[in-house]
This record gives sequence, structure tokens and C-alpha cells, in this order.
Amino acid sequence: MTRTLGPTTLPTLSVSLLALLVAAPAVAQQAVSTAQVIATDEFVELDPVTVVATRTEESWIDTLAAVSVVRPDDIEQMMPVRTQDLFLGMPGVTAIQNGNSTQTAINIRGLQDFGRVAVIVDGARQNFTQLGHGNGAGTFFVEPGLIADVDVVRGPVSNIYGSGAIGGVVTMRTKDADDIIAKGNSWGVEADAEGATNGPMGYGSLLAAAHVGQNVDVFFGGTYRNQDDYKDGDGNVVDDTGYETWTGIAKVTVRPVDFHEVKLSFLNYESQYQTSNDSSSTSTAYQTEVANRSLTLSWDYENPDDNLFDWSSAVYWNQVDEDQVKVRGSSNPITGAIGDPRSFVIDTVGFDVNNTSRFEWAGMENAITIGGDYFHDDVDNTDDYGFGDGYNPSGERGVGGAFVQWKANYSTWLEAIAALRYDAYSLSSDDGGTNGDRVSPKFTLGITPVSWLTFYGTYAEGYRAPSVTEALVSGPHPLPTTGTGELFDFVANPNLQAEVGKNKEVGINIKQDDLFVPGDRLRMKANYYQNDVDNYIELVEYGPANTFYVCPIPSRPTVCFPSSNSYSFAQYQNVEEARLRGFEFEGSYDARKWFVKLSGQTTEGEVTAGEDAGQPLSSIPPDQITTTLGFRFLEEKLTLAVSWTAVAAVTAADLPDNSVYDPTDSFNLVSLYAGYQPNPNTLWRLSVENLLDEQYTQYENFLPSAGLTVKAGLTIRFGGGEVAQASPALITK
Repeated sequence: MTRTLGPTTLPTLSVSLLALLVAAPAVAQQAVSTAQVIATDEFVELDPVTVVATRTEESWIDTLAAVSVVRPDDIEQMMPVRTQDLFLGMPGVTAIQNGNSTQTAINIRGLQDFGRVAVIVDGARQNFTQLGHGNGAGTFFVEPGLIADVDVVRGPVSNIYGSGAIGGVVTMRTKDADDIIAKGNSWGVEADAEGATNGPMGYGSLLAAAHVGQNVDVFFGGTYRNQDDYKDGDGNVVDDTGYETWTGIAKVTVRPVDFHEVKLSFLNYESQYQTSNDSSSTSTAYQTEVANRSLTLSWDYENPDDNLFDWSSAVYWNQVDEDQVKVRGSSNPITGAIGDPRSFVIDTVGFDVNNTSRFEWAGMENAITIGGDYFHDDVDNTDDYGFGDGYNPSGERGVGGAFVQWKANYSTWLEAIAALRYDAYSLSSDDGGTNGDRVSPKFTLGITPVSWLTFYGTYAEGYRAPSVTEALVSGPHPLPTTGTGELFDFVANPNLQAEVGKNKEVGINIKQDDLFVPGDRLRMKANYYQNDVDNYIELVEYGPANTFYVCPIPSRPTVCFPSSNSYSFAQYQNVEEARLRGFEFEGSYDARKWFVKLSGQTTEGEVTAGEDAGQPLSSIPPDQITTTLGFRFLEEKLTLAVSWTAVAAVTAADLPDNSVYDPTDSFNLVSLYAGYQPNPNTLWRLSVENLLDEQYTQYENFLPSAGLTVKAGLTIRFGGGEVAQASPALITK
């Protein structure tokens, strides 16, 4: 299966661009964290450090896995308005966010929904589900203006990081005191104001932090964002794309004794918008108010002189409370009448703990990490006037696991990682339940024949428990009131088995400094993978044909007309096996005066066993390439950049026969950015998004995206006070 990108196919482009990348690649991402340091007479730059793949700190470029990171400098250039903006151009990762909702779903390598991708914000797992057409089967809510770091690992190679993540893991860290207080100060304030045409959109934030004495940090603040309905590339107003969001955040960090750090974090997110299942003016629409609240307590210990204990732990509570009132559409027993309310609530509590011990043996440096995690979902959905709680049944689910990982380095040329994870789950409701457990292995071998080149290969398995919705959804599908449609019954499947992902992957990491000119930097990661998923869970249609009548005007039965579909039941079933495979790359070359960045992927997936063998998976994202070219002037105070993203078409041949998604055309997005930082505490930003005013709809969305949009922003930071030296010592995490 090959998707077209204009006149040229992306797989062909990928090979040629990869060759180009090796010769003259793209810009390195920067990080404000502990990392490998590269120093010249002009600057000191840090490679981002991540723990998402192995639970141990390592440079992003040295990680033997398909890992991508986003850091504060990257976010400043993105000027994200919606959460999906944080993931633009990230290989193998698609953030799905319809224009009439602030919720976001993450697709990694064609896997999404129901926890296949674990999303974690400040240590708290995000497990909200509201089943419907589109991407409601696994979404989260977060304000992009609060995000400081994003780390993504693709594939089940992070099976030590979280249960169920057969697609991958996304971790996000919100801003903290160290992001606000300048070095040498004891307090700081950050104020941010942004505005955008095409809506318009306004955003403001005020964040403050202080060192209280020597051993306590406090951080607090809030944000507000307001967006009116935007226009698409054809100049048409897209209804219901306006929203209003505000957040409040507070953190307290205490260092009670040497090398120990205790952090209490609270995040409150609230958003109001009007949403529907399609773009027609007669479709059912709901006025929606959603609150996402998280409370996390973490305890970390790190002492560079202690090889036995390197401890991280967290306990958390997350609640998503979505209240809706029907404001448009005909009255029926499925969606109720105008004015009828419904609500969807999930409470998730959990913990995550791990410890790493280090020692030398047989000429190798070894690290043994042991840990475990658990979360419990309590789903309480109510719809007394329609069938919203039939599609989204209430129930409880507990999922937990424990792991052990061995990581060894021999000299500078060999690295090996081996891990075992044990997972168990139980699912229960008034209609029945299921449970299961499994041991999942992982093994990675990396070889560095020369200092600038590393080859690695990985085999890893992951285990995903079925969700409450998948196992217990039941009831009739809504009868259409206009046009053609389908009428069938959902059937519960409490005996649904867990999915098992078996991923094979090979990759290369390239890292070279001072390649062409003093101080330049080359960074590149590329990989090929194949993920075979046993017991893949898919919505299966079966049973005899069903004939019914569609009545556009219920009070006038004489205008009803017959319709039918070829089945009468739908049920989530294990379809034996699905196969996903693809190629991903991202790279950067930075010569300080100019930089270039290139990334992209090609993905395919199909059912390989069962009645639907040979059918493509509907969740496979289109192939794409993103490139950025930038320049720095005025002693690097002024940055100018242009980005181009080319996304391939999704044709009818790329979709299964029963796909709920429509084909989409290929499209090209061109964006401009200018940033001017006259001093360390002031940053002016200007960007032009969709410069060509392209009319396009992203795959898995039903609303067209925004046309030409101009954004401007100003960030001001200030602070003071004497330096509050930490005693006991600060840890480096």
C-alpha cells in the first residue's frame, strides 16, 4: 500500500531525503536540562536528556530506541495554540484534534485509542474515553502553554514504563520553578501574551516562582485562552470551532534531607465549547464543559556517591468530568431532546515506583532497574434521556505490573538492555468482567563501531488490557434522520482477551560535532520496525442484513424512505493478528548561523489473520515529510525560519471496507517564524501558519482545518533576590 504525495510517492522520497540527511542534515533540538555538554568559544549547548525509554537518564541521541523530544526552545518556535501543535512534524506520531473540541488523541505508528498509547502528564496517567465517531476512544485535555517538555517513545520498547503501551508512551512535564527563576535569582515571574487572526484567538498567562529559604520552592500561576470560530482555506467560517479554556497550576518542592526531593503538584484545566459528530447544520450538537484535575505527589532520591539507590516514585489522582447539554438536533431516544443533560466521569488513581542500582562487573558498567506501577479506573457515566451511557458503560478496571531491567555497557562500543515485565488486570461491572496476566520480554543490542555512529536492534513485547468500553459497550446505534445511515446493535463482549504487541526494530543514531565548521552539530535517528499484534481488538460487524426506514421529519411519516445495511450487530472482538510496519527518520544540522531540520515517516498496517485478513487498518496515518530551514542574525538575537510539511493522500484503497473515516486529499503546509530576543528576559515572536491558505482536512478529522493564520506573542520574564543556595544538595532530576 503506497499513498501518493502529489506526483511523487513518499517511500521514494524517504530514501533520497535520507541520503541527503546524512550529507547535510537538520537542526538539533535543544534542552534546558542535565545533558551531554558541547562547548565552544561562542556557546554551550546541551543534548536533551530523557528517561522515557529505559527509566535511566541518557541523551536523546544516544537512546537505543525511536525517541523524540520537544523542549522549551522548540515550543517557543511552534507557538502552539492547540495541543496537536506540539507534535507537528514528529515522525510516527499524529495528534488528532477536531476543530470543535479541545480534547486530543495520540496515534503512534497506527495504534491509538483505549490506552494503546500511554499519555502521562506530570506523572498522572490520562485515561479518558467517550466513545463516538472519530477519536473519542482515548483522549486527554492539556493547555499547551503550560507544557515545558514532551518526550515520546514509539513502539512497546518502553514496556517497563507503563501497562498497555503497545503503541508507545507520551510524557509531558508542565512548567516548574526552574523554568521561571533565572540562575542567580531567588524569585521569578513569567508573563506571556499571544494573539492570532482567523478567529481571532487571545492567550495570556502569568506564572511565578520563588525559593523559600534554602530547601523549599513554590510555583503557581494560571492561563486563559479564547478562540472564536475560524475560517478554512476557502474562507468559510467553520461552525463550532470556538472555545474558552483556563487553567490553574501550583507546585511545592521540598528537599527535607540530602539528595531527597518531594514535590506536590496540582493542575486544574477547564474548557467550554460546542461539539458534534459531523459538520452538518442539522447534526446533534452539545454544549460541553470539561474539567481535568490532577494531583501528584512524587519523591525522588539521587546521590552520585550512592550506587545502590537511585529512587523515583509518584502517586497520583486524575479526574476528567465532562458535562454536556444537547443544543441542536432532532429528538430521539438515542440522543434525547434539546436541553437534556449527560455526563462522563473517570477517576484514575495510581502509583509508579522504580529504583536503579549500578555496579561494575566483568569489565562492564551495569544498571539494574526494578519497579512497578498500578492504576485503577472508576468510570461513572450518566445519560437519563439518551443512550450516551450505553456507548460508554460505567465500570471499574485495575491494571498493574512490575518489571526488572538490566542495562550494560562494555567499553564505548557495546550496549545491551534486557527486561522482563509482568502485567495483570481485572475488569468488572454489573454485566460481567474479565481478567488476565502475562510476562513480556524486551532485549536491545547496540553497537558503536565509530564514535559518531551507533546501530541497534530491539525485540520487545507489550500487553494491553481491554478497556471498560471495549468489553461492555452495548445498545442500538443511532437511527439516522437524514440521508443514508446504519442501524445495528452493539453487543458486549466481557470475555475479550488482552492484546499482545511483538515489535522488531532496527535503527541508527548519528552524532557528530565540528563536522564542517567549528561548533556545528549533526544529529540523526532513523529506524525500521514491524509490530505484530496478537488478539488485536477491532469493532467487528456481523449478523443478517438489517432493513429500516429513515424519516427526515418524524411528524411526517409519508416522507420516510427505506434503507439498509449488510449486518445487524457490532462487537469488539479479537481479530487474531494485525501487522504494522514502517520507516521513520528525524535529523538536524546546526551551524549556528543557519540550521536545517528534516523528519518524516511512511506507515502501513493490515489484518493478517481472521475473516478480515488482508484488510488495511483504518488507523494508519498518512505518510508525511517536514523540513525547516532557519537563520540567526544580530548575534543570534534574531531567528528567522520557514517550515514545509507535505502530507500524503489517504485514498479509498487505503481504508478497510467498513471504515468510519473518509478518504482525504494530500496537502502542503508552509509556515514562517520570526523570533527576536533583545535580552535574556524578553522574547518577541511572530508566525504565519498555512501561508498558502491551503484548504485541507486532516485524516480522522471531519472538520476542515484553519486557513491562513497570523500569530504574534510577547514573553517577559523578570526576577531578583539573593541566590538561595540549596542545602541539602539539589538532585539533578
